[in-house]
Amino acid sequence: MADADPITPAGADTPSEADAQALKAARLEKRRLWLTRLALVVGAAAIIWGLWYLLIGRNHVSTDNAYVAAEVAQVTPLVAGQVVEVRVSDTQAVKKGDVLIRLDDANARLAYQGAAAELTRAQRMFRQATATSDALAAQVDARRADIARAAADYEQARIDLDRRLKLQPSGAVSGEELTSARKAFAAARAGLAQARSNQGAAAGQLAANQAMVSGATVETDPMVLSAKAKLAAAKLDLDRTVIRAPIDGIVTRRQVQVGQRVATGNPVMMIVPVSQVYVDANFKERQLRRVKPGQPATLTADLYGGDVVYHGRVVGFSGGTGSAFALIPAQNATGNWIKVVQRLPVRIALDPKELAEHPLRVGLSMEAEIDVSGD
Repeated sequence: MADADPITPAGADTPSEADAQALKAARLEKRRLWLTRLALVVGAAAIIWGLWYLLIGRNHVSTDNAYVAAEVAQVTPLVAGQVVEVRVSDTQAVKKGDVLIRLDDANARLAYQGAAAELTRAQRMFRQATATSDALAAQVDARRADIARAAADYEQARIDLDRRLKLQPSGAVSGEELTSARKAFAAARAGLAQARSNQGAAAGQLAANQAMVSGATVETDPMVLSAKAKLAAAKLDLDRTVIRAPIDGIVTRRQVQVGQRVATGNPVMMIVPVSQVYVDANFKERQLRRVKPGQPATLTADLYGGDVVYHGRVVGFSGGTGSAFALIPAQNATGNWIKVVQRLPVRIALDPKELAEHPLRVGLSMEAEIDVSGD
């Protein structure tokens, strides 16, 4: 006969149920412990973040929408001509004043020589006018002497005629003699008038010539000055057949070849001043509430990574957002529009020493952070 199972008191848990409840309670306690730890970690992180924000974060604004820019110089010929020599190529470093291109200067040289000849001619003409004034002054003096002689002859002829007219009633003077005296008087009077006329003409010529040279020298004469200006313009055109670098930088986008004829004002290459680049950082409009010119900034370039940190200062703000100067600006005057947070370019100048150690190129991406704690 099989043994009977022991009888369990009523309401008492079986050993298996007690173990299950104990295990469940242990799990709940463990979960509660982990949740408590997680809450403590989250709370500590929130406190740390809050402290960081109060002490550091709220005093800094940052953006990764920033790019290297520069005041690029375009090289354009100021005179037209055929290219006879190109001394540089793309990516080549040049210094201000270095020869970039030479144009055919045959026409410019001929124009310069012609202007030089015109200047010499103008100077000689002024000297000739000065000498002519001296000669005309001598002629005026000679005409005055002629007037004095003509006046004396006139007076003598008048006296002779008066004497004969007084003797005529007595018959002491013949009619022929009286006629001769009258003719001599008329001739003397005409001679005096002619002498005065000659003196007036000579004085007029002297005055006209003096008007050209009075108060001037061979260096200040208007004709000479005009010739000098033409010579200077010809010299300038001749010098401009040699195109030089306007700034220090790197040659880029060279678009000229030997034998090509270039026109005035058409760009032939560009020079990027890599030692004077700056950063245009596009910050959101809400980030700019405390940003002011002069505040310090730190930047990193994707080219070098976070190991290279640039330091700079805020120079100023753009006159408008990028969308405001777009080819087709957004028109929000209608009722159907969606507000888009705008970005305003902020210019940041970089430390030249740091740029020299780690050069940048136009268009590279940057990350910028501005310290606004000093506002």
